[in-house]
Amino acid sequence: MTTQTKSRRGRPAANSAEQKPTELKDTIYEVINGGGIVHMIKQNGVTIFDEDQGQVRSIRYCPNEPSIYTDEQSDNAVREPIVFRDKVLMVPRTKPNLKAYLEAHPDNVKNGGSIFKEIDKAKSADDTLEKEYLALDAVAVLRDKSIEELIPVAIYFGVNINHTSSEIRFNLLRIAKSKPKEFLESFDSPLVKTRSLVYKASEYQIITNRNDGVYWMDTGNLICAVPVGQKHHDVMSRFLLSEKGASVMADLEDRLSKL
Repeated sequence: MTTQTKSRRGRPAANSAEQKPTELKDTIYEVINGGGIVHMIKQNGVTIFDEDQGQVRSIRYCPNEPSIYTDEQSDNAVREPIVFRDKVLMVPRTKPNLKAYLEAHPDNVKNGGSIFKEIDKAKSADDTLEKEYLALDAVAVLRDKSIEELIPVAIYFGVNINHTSSEIRFNLLRIAKSKPKEFLESFDSPLVKTRSLVYKASEYQIITNRNDGVYWMDTGNLICAVPVGQKHHDVMSRFLLSEKGASVMADLEDRLSKL
């Protein structure tokens, strides 16, 4: 007959194959829809479907109650507001009932909601690291590119190019750090190059802008109409990239090459 090993207190010793209880840890949640300086999670009339019992049950957060289910709480249960500040709420490991409530809440993204979600620290760290690497790459590209190569990008981001090379680079440096992905992609963007072409054609008075469109300076003929509320350079750039504007693009490039 197999004998069962006992502990010093007379209880059976824990089986080495048994799993240890899940380690409690601090959790951070963030509001992804709405929010503001202060945001309170709904607690009135919150119900969820309990898979174990196969029925809809009411839940609420009461700090002194071990259960989040209303029907399992005492008559003296006191509900407490759940407040996100600056869209963030840190739930310490010492409040497992609060975590349980937020995990079960229908507004949680994991339950199909759209108000708040748990912050994945590992993913957040990876995203931050990736952005830092991109920023370093963007700064390196800014350093290595000639000012001629940077001018189209500067025009695209609205940087005043009527400044010294150092000032242009300095202004682009802030963009490279804050929008590294967009900055790096801009060097291969046809729209960026075309926008630069339109800008130069305007500066050299090959084309001119009027209220209703972009015109040839020498003949006064309309090149493309510009709808009310839209920017001339943006509309003209998109036009040049279209099949209809290909011949105009070739004409502009030819005229600029002869200056």
